[in-house]
Amino acid sequence: MVVERGIYGSLGTMPPKTQRDPADAIAAIAQHMARTGCRALIVGGSVRDGFLGRPSRDRDVEVLGCTLDQLAEYLTEFGHPIRMGQSFESLRLPGLDIDFAVAESPDLDFPEAARRRDLSINSMGMDPLTGEILDPHGGRRDLARGVLRATDPARFGDDPLRALRVARIAAELEMQPDDELIGLSARQDLSTVARERIFDEFRKFLLRAAAPSTAFRILEKTEQLVHFPQLDALRGVPQDTRWHPEGDVWVHTLMVVDEAAALRRGDEDDLALMFGALCHDMGKPEGTQQQGEQISARGHEALGIEASVAFLEGMRAPARLVRKVAGLVEHHLAPALYPRGSAGPRGYRRLARRLEAAQLSMELLARVARADHLGRTTEEALARVFPDGDRFLEAARALGVAENGEVDIVQGRHLMKRGISPGPEFAEVLERCRGYQEETGETDPEKILDRVL
Repeated sequence: MVVERGIYGSLGTMPPKTQRDPADAIAAIAQHMARTGCRALIVGGSVRDGFLGRPSRDRDVEVLGCTLDQLAEYLTEFGHPIRMGQSFESLRLPGLDIDFAVAESPDLDFPEAARRRDLSINSMGMDPLTGEILDPHGGRRDLARGVLRATDPARFGDDPLRALRVARIAAELEMQPDDELIGLSARQDLSTVARERIFDEFRKFLLRAAAPSTAFRILEKTEQLVHFPQLDALRGVPQDTRWHPEGDVWVHTLMVVDEAAALRRGDEDDLALMFGALCHDMGKPEGTQQQGEQISARGHEALGIEASVAFLEGMRAPARLVRKVAGLVEHHLAPALYPRGSAGPRGYRRLARRLEAAQLSMELLARVARADHLGRTTEEALARVFPDGDRFLEAARALGVAENGEVDIVQGRHLMKRGISPGPEFAEVLERCRGYQEETGETDPEKILDRVL
């Protein structure tokens, strides 16, 4: 076993139940565990990220020498432990974003306990009291090589989700799995994994990786795309080389998700942006027609709605996200087509209204379209320009609908003041008022009604 000191420095102590700084909390808990004859170690991603100089999103502590029930009893010194998880049960304390777990058996030392971990780079540990680094399976060496390797090939299949985790970690850390790990990943059956867990892995690498395409290429290499038929169907679908000299729909889609990653802003729109980029051409496998050298995919936007909804619902994605992505897929060509066509103010306002109904904005749609435009090898894409998209946004901003659609100026109360009672005529008049508002931008309800009536 490799034992080193010192990437984190010394950690202080914490008064029980009062101080909630994670580092101090871990140190205080480790001291308490030592008094019971147990050993608490920081494990997993936070140790790995410390060597990489990355901020860590994961804080995991493994306690050797006790059972989970005993650990729960010991942790009552610091709060009321809450049991988490099913496959790998752990404990949490209120106010602390830290998972506490135990080895499979109280008599295991760290090298044996770490064998159940997926990758060597995640099998390192750090003693919070001494700063010692424990690296029994060569994780630090693999970090230096940029290689992902299974900690124990015999244990890799303990959780089939690891096939997707490998793809996600490879994309996030810009590392490559070795040949053995590719083979191990190919043998995992993702159909046995809870759909929500799969969605969470997609969410993580789409939001975190600089080049999410890495994850999809690994899924392709490990033959795991079979579990995602809407993605698998994109492979080999031809495209008109005038607009897509880069290759088939799959090649284009991977380029688009990488372009979308560069447009993330760290806000709540990022997930819709990334899934919109991933799903934008899911209608092409059904809609593409080829006659000789002529290739077209007219109407693929509408066809893509059903495919993208099936893809997301198959992963138990939140309903709000499903609606957003469906809206982005349906309208993803608008920022390129509106400036070229005859779309006037009414068209822009109507589109903004439809997008807002799905909790989308013209600005977000334009980002998806920009990723679509740049994710190819045309002259404009190589020059990193999207003139139509720029004009689309300029027009939307000039009309004041780039971020939000216009609300209806004329409401039911205005009609009732004019003596119009609720009924078929009521709805017809409101619709005509909306159309006039979209056409003219008029903001006075009485003037709109005068014109419509």
